[in-house]
Amino acid sequence: MANIIHFSETGRDDIASVGGKAANLAELVRAGQPVPLGFVVTTAAYSAFVQASGLEPKILAAAQLPVTATPQDYDRASATIRALFDGATLGRALTMEIRLAYHQLGENLGADRATGLAVAVRSSATAEDLETASFAGQQDTFLAVRGIDALSAAILSCWASLWTARALSYRARAGIDPAAVGIAVVVQQMVDATSAGVMFSTNPANGRPDQVAISAAWGLGESVVSGTVSTDDLVVAAGSGTVLSRYTASKAVMTVYNTSTTGTHEQPVPAELRERPVLDDSAAGELARVAVAIADHFGTPQDIEWARLGDTLFVLQSRPITALPLPTGDTPESWPVPYPKGLYFRASIVEQLPDPLSPLFADLIDPSVTRSLTALFTEAIGRPVVREGDVALPTVNGYAYYYYKNSGMLRMLALTPLALRALAQGHAHMGITGWRDYSRPRYRELVARLSTVPLTGLDPAQLLQNVNTLLDAGTRYYTAVQSVIPSASASELLFQLYYNLTIRRPGDPSAATYLLGYTSEPIRADTSLWTFATWIRGHPELAGLVATATPADLVAHWRSSTPPEEVDNTLWEQFVHRLDSHLNEFGHAIYNLDFVVPVPAEDPAPLLVGLQSYVRGNGTDPTERQRASVARREEKTTSVIGRLGDTRRYVALRLLRWAQRTAPVREDALADVGYAWPLIRRTLYELGERLVAAGAIAEPFDVAWLRHTELVDAVAVLDAAGSSDAHSSDPPRYAEQVEHRKMVWRGQRRATPPQLLPEIAWLGRLFERMMPARSLDQGGTTIRGIGASAGSTSGPARVISGPEEFESMKFGDVLVARMTTPAWTPLFALASAIVTDVGGPLSHSSIVAREYGIPAVLGTGVATQRIASDQHIRVDGDSGTVDLAPPMPGITG
Repeated sequence: MANIIHFSETGRDDIASVGGKAANLAELVRAGQPVPLGFVVTTAAYSAFVQASGLEPKILAAAQLPVTATPQDYDRASATIRALFDGATLGRALTMEIRLAYHQLGENLGADRATGLAVAVRSSATAEDLETASFAGQQDTFLAVRGIDALSAAILSCWASLWTARALSYRARAGIDPAAVGIAVVVQQMVDATSAGVMFSTNPANGRPDQVAISAAWGLGESVVSGTVSTDDLVVAAGSGTVLSRYTASKAVMTVYNTSTTGTHEQPVPAELRERPVLDDSAAGELARVAVAIADHFGTPQDIEWARLGDTLFVLQSRPITALPLPTGDTPESWPVPYPKGLYFRASIVEQLPDPLSPLFADLIDPSVTRSLTALFTEAIGRPVVREGDVALPTVNGYAYYYYKNSGMLRMLALTPLALRALAQGHAHMGITGWRDYSRPRYRELVARLSTVPLTGLDPAQLLQNVNTLLDAGTRYYTAVQSVIPSASASELLFQLYYNLTIRRPGDPSAATYLLGYTSEPIRADTSLWTFATWIRGHPELAGLVATATPADLVAHWRSSTPPEEVDNTLWEQFVHRLDSHLNEFGHAIYNLDFVVPVPAEDPAPLLVGLQSYVRGNGTDPTERQRASVARREEKTTSVIGRLGDTRRYVALRLLRWAQRTAPVREDALADVGYAWPLIRRTLYELGERLVAAGAIAEPFDVAWLRHTELVDAVAVLDAAGSSDAHSSDPPRYAEQVEHRKMVWRGQRRATPPQLLPEIAWLGRLFERMMPARSLDQGGTTIRGIGASAGSTSGPARVISGPEEFESMKFGDVLVARMTTPAWTPLFALASAIVTDVGGPLSHSSIVAREYGIPAVLGTGVATQRIASDQHIRVDGDSGTVDLAPPMPGITG
């Protein structure tokens, strides 16, 4: 194998002998990109050197470190290996080859023989600059190297840098055998750059492939890569080359290379250039076009170093970008409303929709909610009340809002007394009795009936109709639940008011104490999970697996019905049976009402986070916790309520029994909202699979990212193609639209939607106390919300945006979320406190937090924006505050 290869002579087939960097440069030469001329000292030369010198066994002996190696171990190993290269020489034959290639390069470039050709000497390891392992910056580079002696020394130093501590540890983490690596050295024409920098063919800040990110500075690019100088930063449209954004830095120093000796130095930027942009729009557009061409050539996003000498552009190197975020759109800054003359509220059903809506759900839920509310008011009042356009559930920047037309709201407010009377009398199947005897049975019966119909036997139109039917049933059920919540809330508030005004003395417990210890669906689900964990702990081999495996791995085995190697087949079957039983009973609890989010029955990975915590010995037995709550409740009822006179005791007990009877029903009712959701998702998945087969979308559940009209059109094509007497063309292709909508959705998700629109100051103050979140305008080190569960504690925050992040929650963390639903209950067993953007003293979060005995501050409006994961905070559930600069951890109250 050759020791020297010129760029024009090599390609991807030679990657084992020249490494990722050199192979990429050779590819760019072949593709006609302006790469500086140069040659490569191959890995064969390195291998021959370490074998002939007897260094190879010594290197490998020092590099073979145990998995428990510390940073200090890597430092010592590196020092040992690099010392082996000190004082070494390349050998006569290799030196002559390098001298010949160096002189030939100088002649091609017309270099001054007196000063010698200046070259850049770059390491090119075989395990770097690959699509799966970039290893950027792990080995050394030497700039402005002059003369054969300096070049030989630089090559030896590059070889030695294969064994830096950072390279050793990086390869160990990647599982790369030290014996399998080699290193080549790129010797490249040194560009006396007037400006230089780096560019990314995909914007690394937001993952958008339609944007090129460029950093630029005067002089050489070494200081840009190392981050030692201020840079101009630009974002350029990949297609048009248009500059989308520009930041021009004040540039004090620049790196230049020495004109007569090896190396570089820094010097002040000339005064006339310090505030001047390094790149004008034309130069930025040219760079962006080159970045796109290089990325297209390699078929993957690229991190590119570039230099300009006057108007001439050079590409110095290119490597794959191995870690990019998902493409994310711009975060909305304005909130224009679709309909005038009305108010928009983030309340009621919207509290179950913390994120922007998927397009299909948005299109289906809006008319479904309107139909449900119209029917309820008509049944309750006895005549039509809601007119067309009075109420809707539109989206603003993707977020759902309840919309009430001004005239419609006034009309409905005027009829409030009639509606309350209808509620009290149980008209229109409202209230607890209506929910228990009519709404829930009817909902469950419909889902059970449609569950018996094989999805594969339905045509596409029938599948879509079933989705509509099930969603309407869920919406009607939620509307019925909304009539349960007032009864439960009123009972709790009236007891609390009467207790605080006429009964409570200093030292008496809070009113919430008398409402604890009653079972509800979230508590039953938690008890089931604890019982499951207790059974697992009785089988050590299974307990060890569950405690240490990732939830994703456990789910993969569950889905495939393949037992892990560590567990006996029979034992694993028992585990699966118990998990299935739990999911059949409780797996319909929703994390988010939008059907784009899987429920536990379909993806139990988030739920397994709580199970694992219990298996590891964290948390307390829910049964014991409830028993303790009951004992304290009864003791205080006897001692505090018992000291009252007959009249006050009679009133107190009537109010208390009412609250105790109705409060748990609220949680039972809310927990069943998603009863139809597993079947909705299975139905959509079946429809999506058919669209994938037809080429309309890329993944089955991309169906949720279609607009309803698009899905209707696609279904019509599928139905026509499936009929015996029709021949139809393929359905439209929606893959690009789907990816664009996902990108926009991710940007929208970064926003904090106002609770009330239009954003009018006096209107916000008027409605603030009625909304489930406080003002978004909160500064300082204290965030204010609603104290919903007493006590105070300090601890690290864990900001969780959805079930996909449940695994990051650690025992003792403070759970910070936009909101929670019953499906979030497993995290309450890990949390030391709860903080939410949305919610109040009667919400799910407050009720479950009180049952768990942990502080809760809800309805802050800004917690997820102001608090970062691992930030230490103090939560005071008594005052309703979150302190961002807390004292040392400790729990009181």
